[in-house]
This record gives sequence, C-alpha cells and structure tokens, in this order.
Amino acid sequence: MFSNQYYNNNIMGLKINMGSTIALLLLLAYAANAQPGVFDIRKYGGKSNGDITQAVIKAWQGACQTAGRSKVVIPKGIYRMGAVTFSGPCKGRIEFQIQGTVQAPGGRGYFKSGSWVTFLRIDGFTLSGGGTFDGKGKSVWGTKSCSGIKYCGDLPISLRFDFISNGLIQGITSLDSKQFHINLLGCKNVTFQRVNIIAPGNSPNTDGIHLGRSSGIRILDTKIATGDDCVSIGDGSRDILVQRVTCGPGHGISIGSLGKYTNEEPVVGVKVLDCTMTNTQNGVRIKTWPNSFAGTASDLHFENLVMNNVDYPVLIDQSYCPWRQCKAQIPSKIKISDVSFKNIKGTANTKGAVKLICSKAVPCKNVKVTDIDIRYQGKDGPATFQCTNVNPTLGGKHNPPPCTVK
Repeated sequence: MFSNQYYNNNIMGLKINMGSTIALLLLLAYAANAQPGVFDIRKYGGKSNGDITQAVIKAWQGACQTAGRSKVVIPKGIYRMGAVTFSGPCKGRIEFQIQGTVQAPGGRGYFKSGSWVTFLRIDGFTLSGGGTFDGKGKSVWGTKSCSGIKYCGDLPISLRFDFISNGLIQGITSLDSKQFHINLLGCKNVTFQRVNIIAPGNSPNTDGIHLGRSSGIRILDTKIATGDDCVSIGDGSRDILVQRVTCGPGHGISIGSLGKYTNEEPVVGVKVLDCTMTNTQNGVRIKTWPNSFAGTASDLHFENLVMNNVDYPVLIDQSYCPWRQCKAQIPSKIKISDVSFKNIKGTANTKGAVKLICSKAVPCKNVKVTDIDIRYQGKDGPATFQCTNVNPTLGGKHNPPPCTVK
C-alpha cells in the first residue's frame, strides 16, 4: 500500500510539470507573435511622404546583425530615399520587403556613385513585397543627348546586386530608372520571378536586367517594357535561363555586346525559352564589336519564341558599332559557336527577318536553325534570311526561305 504522502507528492509534481509545460508553450507563442526578426522602418522614424534614408539604413543594420532569419519592412505608403548601400555579410538569411513606393532623388547631382540602391555581398537574400522602386528618370531624360556615352554612364543604375549568392527577387517593380533598371555583377544562384520593369520606349540606356560575371541566374515570368535591351547578358555569364519573359517596347533580349574590353570572360550556357517580344527593335540578338579583343560565346539557345511587329526578330550582329565608336572594317575576334534558333514565329517590321552576320576573322560554328515562320507585309518585298560567314544547319520548315551563304 502507498501512503497518502506518496500520492500528494506525485500529484504535486504532476501539477508542477504541467504548469511548466504550459508556461513554456505560452512563452513560445509569445516569442512567435513578437517577431523579433522584423525590422520595420517605422520603428526607426520612417514616415510616409518623408525621407527614410537613415531609417532604412538602421533597420538594415539591425537585421543584418541578427542570427537566423530577419526581415526589413517598408510598409505601404510613398517614401523618398537617397542613395544607399545595403552591405553584408549578414549573420543569417535576410529578406528586404518593400510594400510601398520608394522614390529616388530627381537630379543626378545627388548621386556620388553609379547607383541608387545597392545590395552587396549577401548570402541568402530575398527582395519581395509587391512594392515599387521609382527611379524618377523623367527628371533627367532628354537633358542631354544619350549619344555621349559618358553622359549615359554617368547616370545611376536603380538597383545593383553585387556578389549576391542564393538570392530571390520577386514581385517588385522598377519604374523609370535613370539608367539601367537592374544590374548584376559577380552573382551566383539568383532568381528573378514575377518582376515588373517599366519605362517609356524612348528612355535612353534603360536596360531592364543586365548581368555580367554571374552564374546560375534565372529570369522567370517577368514583364519588361523599357527603352533599351529588356535583358542584356554580358561577359562572364554562365548557366543563364530567361523563360516566359514578355518584352516590349525595348531592344529585345541580347547577348552582348562583347569584345569591347580586354580580358573579357567567356559566355557559356544561355537559354532563352518561351518568351514574347512585341514592338521591339530586335527579338533575340548576339552582338559583338568589330575590331574587338578576342573572346568566346558558346552553348546559346533560343527556343519557342513569339515575335509581334519586331524590326529584326533573329539577329547575330558581329559588326555592332553604335555611335561610330569603332573601326567597323576590322572584323570581330569573338568566336561564336554551338548556337540554336528553334520554333520562332510571328511578324517583322522590316524585311530582315533573320540576319546571321558573323565575323570574317572567326566565322560562326555549329549554328542550327529550325522551324522559323516570320511574316512581313512591307512594300519593299518579302522577308529575307541572310547569312554572312556562317553555314547554318537547317531543319523543319522555314519562312522566309533559308539563306544563301555569302
């Protein structure tokens, strides 16, 4: 037989254990609701219709020094923000959530560097929230001619991503950038998804997404309307996928330009799939400078594309020379190889539906063209399929008729 004291002691222990468990559960619930990893700019003095530069810098510093997951939040509203750099490395994965609209300073004199917003050296980064970065480009467009390269390059890029690894940029809008909307350098394994990029068709040098020296980049389900290349892929780019992108207005999706500078790195492994170009200057394009430094571009594939009223739907241009900055009579030294164009359909605004203009010094190698159907209704004759310094392998049906090699 057990004594009454035994029962009393065990019942008391059970009550203590149950009480401790309940207290622990309540503590965990409180901790979850308190969200200590959320850094809202309002906690640092950020207010709608005000300048949030210092508030967002303080919020970032707090989030970056937090172990585990953290989040910087710009809530709904309209804000002004000067040039800022959000630097890592951070102690944990970090999300920058922009729910409102952030506006850049208007004049170019506000920018000491070449960018407005820079994310630098971060591993495990997300930019999201459905908000807008308004670059206020209309305040500077047209003040000088963009034929001066120094002027175009002097304007700030809206969003720079430098040396970002394992990143996701989704559901944001870049509006009216002064120069490029988005620029990537030295990035690895970064995905852009459901991004909107908006600027007028006559806005100068406003590339949508430009990338260089980066690998494992995915640009998916994105809408780009701008005044220059919707996507431009520079030297050192490897393992790049552009898929389900709509482009227009703009200059199309381009690899290059390549060869202007010494020590450029090879471009290897680019896929452009399931995209639509509407009222663009070019469709898909590979462009290299004449009189170039040596280099290579290979394993480049363009497939399942729709062209709506595009000036030059399919283009290899190894004589790319804007603003007469080069010696066009000296051929390019960029070697292009292992390229395919497949299942490309639609309408052209000029008769030059397919133009494969390769270098005399290093002719294109292993170029395959399959199932092209591009119509042109102009008075100057039917659409043409031109080949220079390339002997493509042809497959499927072709409209216009395939080229005669020159």
